[in-house]
Amino acid sequence: MTTPAVSASRIPEAVHRRRWAILGVLILSLLIVVLDNSILNVAIKTITTPAPTGLGATQSEIEWAINAYTLVFAGLLFTAGLIGDRLGRKKVLLGGLLVFGIGSALAAESGSPGQLIAYRALMALGAAFVMPATLAVLMNVFEREEQPKAIGIWAGGVGLGIAIGPITGGALLDHFWWGSVFLINVPIVILALVLMLWLVPDSRDPKPGRVDPVGVVLSVVGLVLLVYGIIKGGELADFTNAKVLASIVGGLVILVGFVLFEKHSDHPSLDVTYFKNKVFSAAMSAIALVFFALMGVTFFGVFYTQSVRGYSPLESGLLMLPLAVAQMIFAPRARLVVDRFGNKVTTTAGLIVIAATLAAFTSFEADTPIWVLEVVFFLMGAGMAHIMTPTSVVIMQALPREKAGSASALSNTFRQVGGALGIAVLGSVLSTAYRNGIEDKLGLLPPGLRDTAGESIEATLGIAQRLGPQGRALVGPADDAFLHAMHVTALWGTGVALVGAVVVALFLPGKPAAGQEAEQGKELVGAAE
Repeated sequence: MTTPAVSASRIPEAVHRRRWAILGVLILSLLIVVLDNSILNVAIKTITTPAPTGLGATQSEIEWAINAYTLVFAGLLFTAGLIGDRLGRKKVLLGGLLVFGIGSALAAESGSPGQLIAYRALMALGAAFVMPATLAVLMNVFEREEQPKAIGIWAGGVGLGIAIGPITGGALLDHFWWGSVFLINVPIVILALVLMLWLVPDSRDPKPGRVDPVGVVLSVVGLVLLVYGIIKGGELADFTNAKVLASIVGGLVILVGFVLFEKHSDHPSLDVTYFKNKVFSAAMSAIALVFFALMGVTFFGVFYTQSVRGYSPLESGLLMLPLAVAQMIFAPRARLVVDRFGNKVTTTAGLIVIAATLAAFTSFEADTPIWVLEVVFFLMGAGMAHIMTPTSVVIMQALPREKAGSASALSNTFRQVGGALGIAVLGSVLSTAYRNGIEDKLGLLPPGLRDTAGESIEATLGIAQRLGPQGRALVGPADDAFLHAMHVTALWGTGVALVGAVVVALFLPGKPAAGQEAEQGKELVGAAE
């Protein structure tokens, strides 16, 4: 057992002593980035309310406010990981947090949905530099033996952000204006900056890759076009529209061009050769599919709890709590399940649980006992924890240690792209099914209002409220049309999760035999050195 001695020399003693404090600072900076996305989920309904309460954003503008962040974030993560490897991760972390803080302050003061979308993109620019750097610093501060434990705690931090987000958001919205959900980031950013300057060591890749501007532009443009087409199609409830088709096909063509360009580039931002490794590819797909299903569900879950069930933003945030609590309980312990049953069984079971919880949404009505929703959320969180932890470890350990930044960026990119496509695709399924369900009930309305009223349940209820007594007749049909749309969307989500389960069951490694395990351990340590 000479490995610990070999690796001990790689990390300076002073850093080794502070490693848990450093992990705390990394989780704090990560928390702000994750928190922000989950805070926005609860504020969706408030921001769709007409001014002065909200901004009067349409459902597609809200999807853009979420996706502007996600797409810039996902598109730049890789380059940000490389710049961190090259300039030093600490500098990049500090710069990223600063930009994120400025973007948050500006977003809080937005005067229109368009401004909000632009400032969210600026926040994402900062966040893209924070996320990969936190994992890269973690991989350089912890010894290989402690890495799975540290990654488990780090993943628990992500779960914590997903948990505190909706509750903090709800509490702020109960007392302050909608912009407070962004302003709250500013003091946390300042605290994180101070702690980081004091505690976190700088580290860089001895052989950093070259930045790949063409690849970055192609990937961002391709994704934005694809997502624009999907959201527009849902908004119009018509995917045969020329503009929608041109956008989707254009996006796909550019993304194919991106993959081909990366394949032949001598310094690709996305190293396509990683994907020749089936295990790596399967783990990536699992992460993307989980987030596809999860982001789509939180999107309609907010409208279900707030618009149909009538809960306040804070109550709606508290209802999401079991999901996060389950993640925090199970994420750090998931590796014990992996030790016992292996990656394949653990991750496949996790995806089957996710599929079952999504299928449960198809039975939800306006009067379903709320405890049923709570149980479903708890199981969903447990399922996620048993997918995220093992797949993160598989991905991080599939590549050599100095490539930690790019491995982390890749898994985050897939997560974000999965989430963005989930919101776009499932959001579009939701709006198409909703429009089809409510359309024939909107005959009473003046022709000018019919189109707007059919956009989302919020739009229908908003117009019903303005019409006073004669609008009340719309409330029941709006709830029914939304529940039907939610059931259709949940079925799509279930299908996606089952596809993930099949991929993982086929390609992730099973539990190695005892002799193999020791062998693999040596290989991994060898690869890391």
